Amino acid sequence: MTDTIKKRTIGFLAAAIIAIISQFLTAIIPNIGGATIAILIGIVLGNTVLTQPVLSAGTKFAEKRLLEYSVMLLGLTITFQTIIQLHWSGLLFIIIQMAITIIAAIMIGKWLHFGEGIYLCMAGGNAVCGSSAIASIKPVINASDEDAGMSITLVNLMGTVMMLALPVIGTMVFGHVDMLRGALIGGTVQSVGQVIASATMVNQTTVQFATLFKIMRIIMLVIVVTVFARIHAKNEKLANAEKEVEEEVKKGKIDFLPWYVLWFLIFCILNSFFHLPAFIGNTAHLLSSWCEIIALAAIGLRLNLKAFLKAGKRFAIYSVSVGVIQTIVALILIKLLIHA
Repeated sequence: MTDTIKKRTIGFLAAAIIAIISQFLTAIIPNIGGATIAILIGIVLGNTVLTQPVLSAGTKFAEKRLLEYSVMLLGLTITFQTIIQLHWSGLLFIIIQMAITIIAAIMIGKWLHFGEGIYLCMAGGNAVCGSSAIASIKPVINASDEDAGMSITLVNLMGTVMMLALPVIGTMVFGHVDMLRGALIGGTVQSVGQVIASATMVNQTTVQFATLFKIMRIIMLVIVVTVFARIHAKNEKLANAEKEVEEEVKKGKIDFLPWYVLWFLIFCILNSFFHLPAFIGNTAHLLSSWCEIIALAAIGLRLNLKAFLKAGKRFAIYSVSVGVIQTIVALILIKLLIHA
């Protein structure tokens, strides 16, 4: 336990210091925001002077755990009144968006002559929740470590591009309507961290809506894993696909409802029915914001720009094609289905 804390301390402190500096810099450049500044500083330093392996454990912890804490605490700032604003059209948007993303990723993957391991991991990672979805899908389709690793790299790289681009695209298309910008970001950007980072570049209300749309996608993971197990069974002519899924769940390799999503829902219920004092919501908002900014600094520190250059042309075409289709389809569906 003590050794683990020591290993994480240096990287965590590096991310925390960047977060503090970014908050001070918001006084000079307030239009950008502390979260954006934090991730940009992290990217610059993480690819120049802060490349030491000793930072890895701490930045990985900050990126993963603090974002989970941030999502959990966000439940204390949201009520069912906020969720009701999404209507059934919000759920329909997510279902159609995910279905089209999965179909597109599979079809493009086959067209580019990628194997099942790559195109199913890419489909799940882009449609649901990035690396976490790939980790859940990998065991039930028997994907190789190499296929899963490459998929995670491609999904994260494209997610970073979309994370930075969608706040601008959303504002250009939808103006300053926070629900619609939140739908675009939460319905398309790959990982939880990237969704929060992207929405934070807009404003806190957009973060709330983007988080709700993202959680809808995460909850769909159970369906996606089951469907992919069936696809794998059909491809391999296996008859025990459902049994494989059950066995992987028992082994703890698949977590259909992450703990932080569960606590988000619990806190949201408490906040909706028991009228919690304002200071609880304010404190949760403050803690959630700091968790976000430190985590985003860590994401920046961990982002390896060299990976962009190492990805081959075929992989780049695949990743960009899926990302472009996701974005265009989301823009069309939001225009058709969601009315703020």
